[in-house]
Amino acid sequence: MMLDLQSSGSHSVDGNWRALGKLLIYCSGCSGGRLFNSVEIPGHFVYRTRFSRTSGKSFLLPQCRTDILYVSDPCEHLDQGEEGDVGFFRGVFKSFLVSKVRKMLIDRAAKLHPTAVCPYCKAKLWDMLQAKMIPQSASCRLGAYEDCIEYYVCLNGHMLGICTLLPLSDSEEASESE
Repeated sequence: MMLDLQSSGSHSVDGNWRALGKLLIYCSGCSGGRLFNSVEIPGHFVYRTRFSRTSGKSFLLPQCRTDILYVSDPCEHLDQGEEGDVGFFRGVFKSFLVSKVRKMLIDRAAKLHPTAVCPYCKAKLWDMLQAKMIPQSASCRLGAYEDCIEYYVCLNGHMLGICTLLPLSDSEEASESE
């Protein structure tokens, strides 16, 4: 795992350690139709997780790229009917309370989701799609269709999202099997 949790006074991971621990090892899935429309996938522990600060840059608008966001690789859930192959990803901001993303969400008067809460800490969630704060670079990083990505950020800086994954081409499948 590439997540550096060392604190140098001014940088801290927001929320509590139990929530952070759960975020690191648990794919929240989705159920009940509150988030991510009609997809029903139960939450589960993940076998292996990799979080990347470099990947996190892809999820930030250019004016927010000095913020630090660690993002996981997508947890793939294949053959989800009409939805196709679905990927869940999650992340955490370092020092979210003083981040440019949080300031921009407040300045844009972004709405909090009316009913859903963060599966990791139970805080209210901002809808990044509604706030128009999902850059195109996020879908490239995830290997997803451009218009099929959405994610939420909670008041503590935990991120959770879903995307519809692009299918592998024949040449990619062949190179992986060699």
